[in-house]
Amino acid sequence: MRKIACVGYRGWALNIYKNLQKHTDLEFLIISSKNEYSDNKIIDYDPDIVLFYGWSWLISDTLIQKYTCLMLHPSPLPKYRGGSPIQNQIISGEKLSMVSIFIINNKMDEGDIIGQAKYSLEGKLSSIFSRIEDAGTKLTLGIIKNGFTPVKQNHKDATYFKRRKPEESEITIDEILTKDSTFLNNKIRMLADPYPNAFIKTSDGKKLLIKESEIID
Repeated sequence: MRKIACVGYRGWALNIYKNLQKHTDLEFLIISSKNEYSDNKIIDYDPDIVLFYGWSWLISDTLIQKYTCLMLHPSPLPKYRGGSPIQNQIISGEKLSMVSIFIINNKMDEGDIIGQAKYSLEGKLSSIFSRIEDAGTKLTLGIIKNGFTPVKQNHKDATYFKRRKPEESEITIDEILTKDSTFLNNKIRMLADPYPNAFIKTSDGKKLLIKESEIID
């Protein structure tokens, strides 16, 4: 393996790519936004593998068939396939998750898994991102150095979630009256920057953003 193309836009994904550059002597092409991306740019570079960590857009069959394309999804696949996996796990009350790296096919998050590593979903979102970066870097370095053996996902165990919309960040009166402190704290911390922050609507028609919270007795 000589050349790796790295495609992403999320901060944690780009940090993984930077870590890989520090710890290998391979050649890298880094594409850090959708505007920079094109199939032709990848094909012209002709990499040995293509990493699409945290990527949110469909990848063409041309690339899937021509190259080994890998995706990192921050959930214990086959569970929590689909959008907003970190948020959907936290709001569901999960405390422990897994970074999953898999071979991309033409179905959402259904490709063969080549590596998984545990990470905690507790604490601030910034700490969660750091754990994903650490686990993702170690997993990827192992794949680069040692190769991999694909393992098929058990599709019977799969769960699917949609990408969360900004309006779902509202903490409603109904939630305040019916949900416990853990649920509300989870909703606030899972929506820290760079996500659409949790908010409440005020009587003057404005939104009051809630960026941090703490549970006390």
